[in-house]
Amino acid sequence: MEYKNIQCSTLLNKIAKKDKLFKGDYTLDPYQNCEFGCAYCDSAYDKTVYIKTNAVQQLEQKIKTMQKGTIILGSVSDAYQRVEEKYKLTRNLLEIIKQYDFPVHILTKSNLILRDIDLLTKISSMVTITIITLDEKTSQILEKGAPSPTERLKTIKQLSEAGIKTGISIIPILPYIVENELEEIIKSANRDGAEYVLYKYLELKGDQKNIFIELLEKYYPSLVEKYEELYKNSYMPRDTYVTKINNDLEKLCKKYEIKNRVF
Repeated sequence: MEYKNIQCSTLLNKIAKKDKLFKGDYTLDPYQNCEFGCAYCDSAYDKTVYIKTNAVQQLEQKIKTMQKGTIILGSVSDAYQRVEEKYKLTRNLLEIIKQYDFPVHILTKSNLILRDIDLLTKISSMVTITIITLDEKTSQILEKGAPSPTERLKTIKQLSEAGIKTGISIIPILPYIVENELEEIIKSANRDGAEYVLYKYLELKGDQKNIFIELLEKYYPSLVEKYEELYKNSYMPRDTYVTKINNDLEKLCKKYEIKNRVF
């Protein structure tokens, strides 16, 4: 992995359309691309992480003029990837968010967020931890640079015990790889204090489809034909599959008394 410092011209971006999934008004990403290298993510194929070294100054200038709204922190690249330990951009941005009293919704896979519990308890904050699998072997194949599923569950528990609203995202749902885990993921997350579950399906756009098929050929060869049929002529799985999984997840959320949306 290569690292480059850059100066950004914009940082806090207004969300044009209503954000039904994360309920945000602005996006904020202190880093571009991600060290975690998850196989299902667009940024997994770019081996350079760009560090927005003037992020704090940019936010200080911009936030003064913005109408109050929820900031999605880590909307594209994880704000708590390992490089954050050195640069502390995310922590410094949270200090400004606290100063101007903006709500924040953080999306992450990282237990490094626990470092900032002291700040998060003083902000109108919400944290969504991504868990696509509980199987350590599957996680090592698909998201080998990220903290383990076990660490993420521990993170949910500690955040919840600190009084921070916490939930999980099963994003993306990987067809034929994780369906048999969905109940256990929801059950385990709820046990550790998650209050909601968000989910969305794997999208295979452009070159990403070819790259993901290559991964399937290496680790899940029996699924290649199924994926080609499921994503035939589209970057989304066919409607019948989506409807079935939606129904299954709604039933599981009712069973474990956990919300299937941000509330």
